Amino acid sequence: MADNKRIPETSPLPWAREVWAQLQGARQAGRLAHGLLFSGPKGVGKRHLVACLAQSLLCRSPGPDGNACGQCADCLLLAAGNHPDLIRVGPDPESKSGEIAIGVVRLFAERESLTPSRAAWKVALIDPADRLNASAANALLKTLEEPAGQTILCLVGERMGDLPATIRSRCLQLKVPTPTEEVALDWLRTQSARQDWPLRLRLAHGAPLRALAEYDDALMEQRRARLQGFLDLAAGRVDPLSEAAAWHKFGDKLILEWLASWICDVLRLMVDGEAVRLDSPDQRSAFAALAQRIDPASAHRLLKRVIDGRPLLEANVNHQLLLESLAIDWLRVSQGGNARRP
Repeated sequence: MADNKRIPETSPLPWAREVWAQLQGARQAGRLAHGLLFSGPKGVGKRHLVACLAQSLLCRSPGPDGNACGQCADCLLLAAGNHPDLIRVGPDPESKSGEIAIGVVRLFAERESLTPSRAAWKVALIDPADRLNASAANALLKTLEEPAGQTILCLVGERMGDLPATIRSRCLQLKVPTPTEEVALDWLRTQSARQDWPLRLRLAHGAPLRALAEYDDALMEQRRARLQGFLDLAAGRVDPLSEAAAWHKFGDKLILEWLASWICDVLRLMVDGEAVRLDSPDQRSAFAALAQRIDPASAHRLLKRVIDGRPLLEANVNHQLLLESLAIDWLRVSQGGNARRP
């Protein structure tokens, strides 16, 4: 969005300050763990917090609260993306799997064994750590067991349960919280003057950075169109295969997220017609009408099929056929029929 401000990476976001204080307290006491595992939902600011920590550790003159000065030679090198003591470990951009391979970890281990070039620390960002394949995770385990004295490893990801327990047990685990809606909205309004931040924040499942970065005007228009298609399909006004083709053209992963949230809202309204917490509060009346005519058990089965479809997107399955099957099921369920069992 053109009117967004750049979020400074020298100080933590308001809802992450408790975690920041924990880190700085351990640092000042000389007890900062060599392995730090940052988790939390997408868009709550995990990577921003890690960037702040890297700045703080590499800065020559951090403030009393640990915030980097942003002006010293090391801070300027970081801003330019050229600091030799910051190592980034991630998937090969050319890899289709999106995994972090063992070769990348081995190369990092060679660099990790070297002493820092300029700063007091060498900082490694492993992101997304939940995409380490089994061989890479085993290779990283050795580094975590015998870290160089001046190296901090920061592992970041959304699905840390996918990491081996041996890695998780050797890291200090830090969960970045989802802020309250009030705190998130207060912060978002400092970034951009919008009247519909409450809706965008709900669509981003309460994650402020996701609301800010993803839910721009173009995506909101796409949502409007796909939501209209969802409702038209329920009314029998569109063909399920045509709507599924539009879903596939837009993006399979986000469509499944939206389908799950829309069906969840319908189910919430079946239980309580005055339900306060809806992912799409702007669709209350339309979803309430659907809730009156849909069989709850069928809706639950369809929701399970949508949720089970998410990991299939990363497998070798035909995405369009999956969406077509879900569109046909939604038509059947919304007309009072039964969804196929998962």
